Amino acid sequence: MENKDKIKVFVAGEEHKKYVSEINDTIQRASEERGTGIARRTDEYIISKMEEGKAVIAIDGDKFAGFCYIESWSHNKFVANSGLIVAPQYRGIGLAKQIKEKAFELSRKKFPEAKIFGLTTGLAVMKINSELGYKPVTFSELTDDEAFWKGCQSCVNYDILMRTQRTKCLCTAMLFDPKRQQKKNEKPQPEGKLISFKKWLKNKNTSGYVEPFTTKLKRVMNYLALNETFKNKHKNAIGSV
Repeated sequence: MENKDKIKVFVAGEEHKKYVSEINDTIQRASEERGTGIARRTDEYIISKMEEGKAVIAIDGDKFAGFCYIESWSHNKFVANSGLIVAPQYRGIGLAKQIKEKAFELSRKKFPEAKIFGLTTGLAVMKINSELGYKPVTFSELTDDEAFWKGCQSCVNYDILMRTQRTKCLCTAMLFDPKRQQKKNEKPQPEGKLISFKKWLKNKNTSGYVEPFTTKLKRVMNYLALNETFKNKHKNAIGSV
């Protein structure tokens, strides 16, 4: 297992084209190992992502360690983080999370209003997505851009997707909605410091005697009952005048 501290994760550029074949070969092997779909892209496609500043790469010195890219769909209303892959010798050290977080950051920077989504069969990726604010959704909530779904043709499970009219597959769909997240962040918080009823009762006792909680509760309930009785008598007295 390699040392994660030596690995650099950053936005890929043209200087990283030399890793393209290794990236695609790693994706292909991972797909075969899992028996599930990681769609292989052409070398030209991966290069275009690097040239556009829409890819994240992890490098250990001069060795390839991991990769992910982003793509926008439906006139930039949706963004997908795709092709997340970690080289075998770098797995199990949290590198996938680092790459995913960087890709998420890049997506938010380039397309701040877009919904970010992903399709995955990996539990580790689902966990990372959840921590970033993604929610599981149905396929109907994803982009309807035909170009996106065409990209699934190289997946081994493409026939399942087509048989279900693109309503389900072995992948789980997850979505980050910036508007939903904004509403959550803007939700008003109660003012002041909230103190539990039990803690309040404890704080009200200033003597050295530690009164049992049940006794305190009965005392307060009796006080409230007497107070209510007094209010009712006072109200009746006013009504009889």
